[in-house]
Amino acid sequence: MRVLLDESVPVQVANALTGHAVASVNGLGWKGISNGDLLQAAEAAGYEVLVVADKNLRYQQNLSSRHISIVELWTNHRPTLERHFQQIADAVTAAKPGGYLVVSSK
Repeated sequence: MRVLLDESVPVQVANALTGHAVASVNGLGWKGISNGDLLQAAEAAGYEVLVVADKNLRYQQNLSSRHISIVELWTNHRPTLERHFQQIADAVTAAKPGGYLVVSSK
């Protein structure tokens, strides 16, 4: 799967996603793009999953017509996320087009 990490997600999360083609918003030069424009750009570029740490995205954007899947992390604290890499990888693998998954620390 083609996975895009939002600018607030540590790039080290890519280490959890072996077997996927992972890019970051920062690496693509898309930093600062508004969420709506980012979703549109990501879909146009063929990304299938967007990993975010923004708990408000689903309330700020109309996601009903989106094809990209969103995986929301409960934190952007790198050391904490590293302890949950398998859980993150499982969520990305389970992502369905247009879906929204929330990964929690539990």
